[in-house]
Amino acid sequence: MFNEILKLASELQPKTVERRRDFHRHAEVAWTEFRTASIVAETLTSLGYKVQVGEEVIDARAMMDVPPAEVLAKHVERALAQGANPAWVEKMAGGLTGVVGTLEFAKPGPTVALRFDMDANDALEATDENHRPYRERFASVNPGAMHACGHDGHTAVGLTVAEILARLAPNLAGKVKLIFQPAEEGVRGAKAMTMKGVVDDVEYLLGMHLGLPLKLGQLACETIGFLATTKFDAEFTGVAAHAGAAPENGRNALLAAATAALNLHAIPRHSQGASRINVGVMQAGTGRNVVPANALIKVETRGVTSQINQFIYDQAIRIIKAAADMYGVEVKITEAGSAPSGSNTPELVKRLEEVAKRLGIFEEFVTGDLGGSEDCTYFMERVQQRGGQAAYTIVGTETAAGHHNFRFDFNEEALFKAAAFLAAAAADLLTEKCGE
Repeated sequence: MFNEILKLASELQPKTVERRRDFHRHAEVAWTEFRTASIVAETLTSLGYKVQVGEEVIDARAMMDVPPAEVLAKHVERALAQGANPAWVEKMAGGLTGVVGTLEFAKPGPTVALRFDMDANDALEATDENHRPYRERFASVNPGAMHACGHDGHTAVGLTVAEILARLAPNLAGKVKLIFQPAEEGVRGAKAMTMKGVVDDVEYLLGMHLGLPLKLGQLACETIGFLATTKFDAEFTGVAAHAGAAPENGRNALLAAATAALNLHAIPRHSQGASRINVGVMQAGTGRNVVPANALIKVETRGVTSQINQFIYDQAIRIIKAAADMYGVEVKITEAGSAPSGSNTPELVKRLEEVAKRLGIFEEFVTGDLGGSEDCTYFMERVQQRGGQAAYTIVGTETAAGHHNFRFDFNEEALFKAAAFLAAAAADLLTEKCGE
């Protein structure tokens, strides 16, 4: 069966590249993936998958940092103008852009899930001939949105895997669930899908990322360095006053925010492992002669474990509230994203490496160090808590620039390798005789 998978992945490679470039050209940021998700839903339906979208797969109460309704409406309008299917888009109202495709096979067996993220970055793409997507005319046409992390490739790979598994259906047993997740950037989307229960019946879960520190031909079935994280906004509200005539009547929100920012970076590190905190944005004030009534800081905490991240977060909240009290202002704290720490199931890692070696398309097997946060850990944690196994893999590829860079691009040969590997891994879990 592995030979058949390699043949199919090779035959489908031109279509995979075409899809990747189409998604790249029509990049959509978190919670606005209306066109991308509608294409995914339509394609999966055509392949015989049972497709669920919108409120069927997303708990709206758990969504974080969703754009305002008027912004979502503009993105819907753009998606429809760019060819999105109106029937599918209608089901995604409010930014519920997740898609789950399920294919049940005739014979009983395990439930295997593969997760693919769809969203782009909030970034302006390079517009010169040295940038291949621009030179070859598939650079993003959507201002302020760019696939600078490879999620266009992830989505394209997911659809190719869907087609391969559909063609292999007579030889497979159990059930496969393909999860196309919105809003991975900012770690905002997986929690809402997990809370909806989309992986509650899953026995094996596979995640995948292209690139990161790995080169073409390298594969990491073991990934470490998942940092738990919490992203949040702190909005300070004081009282404006004339800075010259009556400063005593004011309540300075800017000073409260500045005091918080300085002291947040003074939180002591944790003895049990690495921790991080960063104030990435500060906005305040309206004029030099006005006591600022409003201020905003955007903050993130991280920890090598969820417990360490919680420690840093708790300290941060204490400091922010104390700073607000110092200046007599109010503060509102809103969570904008989160992810737990995570780890791969050793037994599944070993099995995936065996599959990859039998495929014969990788030259080197390494341990990948994510060195950041990924909300696929929500899916992984839920599956493992319920007795299942999970693994996050990295398929290597050279990149034109680092991830999240405005010149990001990758070697598209990696699409073939990723599709073949994931299809083979899923097939191996869905049959006892795969590889013959």
